[in-house]
Amino acid sequence: MLLKKRAESEELVSLRYLNTRMELAGKDKFYLSNLEKGYKGEIEFDRQTENLSEERYIIDDLLLQVNNSYFQIDKVIISGGLIHLLDVKYHEGDYYLESDKLYSVKSDREFKNPVIQLKRSETLFRQLLQNLKLNFLVQASVVFNNPEFTLYQAPLDQPIILPTQINRFLKELNETPSKLEENHKRLAQKLLSLHHDKNPFTTLPAYNYDQLEKGMHCRACGSFNTSIKTRHLVCGKCGTSKPVEQAIVQQIEEFKLLFPERKITTQSIYEWCNIEIKKRRITRVLKKFYTAKGTTSDTYYE
Repeated sequence: MLLKKRAESEELVSLRYLNTRMELAGKDKFYLSNLEKGYKGEIEFDRQTENLSEERYIIDDLLLQVNNSYFQIDKVIISGGLIHLLDVKYHEGDYYLESDKLYSVKSDREFKNPVIQLKRSETLFRQLLQNLKLNFLVQASVVFNNPEFTLYQAPLDQPIILPTQINRFLKELNETPSKLEENHKRLAQKLLSLHHDKNPFTTLPAYNYDQLEKGMHCRACGSFNTSIKTRHLVCGKCGTSKPVEQAIVQQIEEFKLLFPERKITTQSIYEWCNIEIKKRRITRVLKKFYTAKGTTSDTYYE
């Protein structure tokens, strides 16, 4: 049973918006690319695990805090006899491990060894169980699920699941009987209640309102070559069409995410959209989907 579904992080979505509206530095583009690939890999593994049989609780993308230390777990699978903590990596290409360090064969560049991070998360998770006075067996593994990934010199004693081992891992998990009890339910509910929605370590490149390009960009190709035709926003580059109401809501949500300190008003969204559109059309959308605050002459929306 899936108790918490994965969603795109605010960091990923914000960087994606910024990449559309400004020129990101090379390192920020590289980081965005890695976030996109990582999310793709996580979604792919979610698809592979969605049909697990027997009684199990599945919780995706948990951000927890124990003893003032934050840690993230991509997927928690609570079974009757064992709790799996899974960290999903979508690395592509040839890599090798040497002295607990992960390197790319092609460039000899060193990457963070996910096993080290996983062991830290496992230790903190066990501390959390102790704090909750719960006793469960815990097994943590790093899952490399890109079919184009190869790891040379992989030690046999490391908690690593390679692409060619995933089907076997899931088959064995499926064939293991699982009966959930009240303490499993209590743990799942507690984990959900302890989850942090906002990652305090999220960092975005510096930006300000004036430097960002204004307009209603196409969500399919990113082009600002868009126009409103009757009730649709149409992209002049790829031809994608979207209902105007839906497109305006997307612009409002983008504005709200990038500038949480700014008030959402008809004028602010009109300037943000920067397209031939009547203000009363924007006001109708704001009144329909948001709550009006303030006086009549100084109305804003939340």
